[in-house]
Amino acid sequence: MAKTIAISGKGGTGKTTLAALMVRSLLGKNPQAVLAVDADANACLGTMLGVRPQGTIADLREEVLKQKGGGGISKVDAFEMGFEQLLSESKGFDLLAMGRPEGPGCYCAANNLLRTFLDRMSNSYGYVVTDNEAGMEHLSRRTTNNVDLLAIVAEPTKIGIDTVKRIANLTRSLPISIKEVGIIWNRVDSAPDVNPDGVGVFGCVPYDKSVYDIAVGGGTVFDLENESVALKAVQTILKDYFGI
Repeated sequence: MAKTIAISGKGGTGKTTLAALMVRSLLGKNPQAVLAVDADANACLGTMLGVRPQGTIADLREEVLKQKGGGGISKVDAFEMGFEQLLSESKGFDLLAMGRPEGPGCYCAANNLLRTFLDRMSNSYGYVVTDNEAGMEHLSRRTTNNVDLLAIVAEPTKIGIDTVKRIANLTRSLPISIKEVGIIWNRVDSAPDVNPDGVGVFGCVPYDKSVYDIAVGGGTVFDLENESVALKAVQTILKDYFGI
């Protein structure tokens, strides 16, 4: 069974970058590949990893729903056949993107498909890293389920602290299996002297100009030097909680 990490947090806190850094850090740590899941409708994880998605679950859903009956194949079978084609393969990891569903009321169906796919594929990967939607939408729609670590990425501001509280409270009210919830304070050298709703701290990731430079220049996390302070901080967090 794959070890799973879900990344949550307010938009602009750097959660997608941290998710990509985790994917890079996990490569080669298990004989099986890493699955990177971009569950944010505003898909950016592939850009940070240098991979273009082959397609999205949302697109697949719309395509299958438009198919007429007959032909000897059910819509469920069509979904299953299409899943494999959605995986964008790279060296040591695969990328899966949910995409932006069309029209009102489409998110639930696309999220259900994503959850079903992840449950089915969990044994095929060593690690699964999911970059979730900004805020709490992924929790209320239950795309995040059966995870080992839920990392709430935040900055030490009042808005950041309030967001941590809201996400943590929501995890307690929904039937979601999460082994451990914690905060990753981003762009700071040390954790602030706060303890929002008793949520523990996984670690801190300092501001790293080299990360800023690759973002501005259109690079990827694989362009970072091994001595990048942000990369090393993420590696320390993974070592502390997964022993790798």
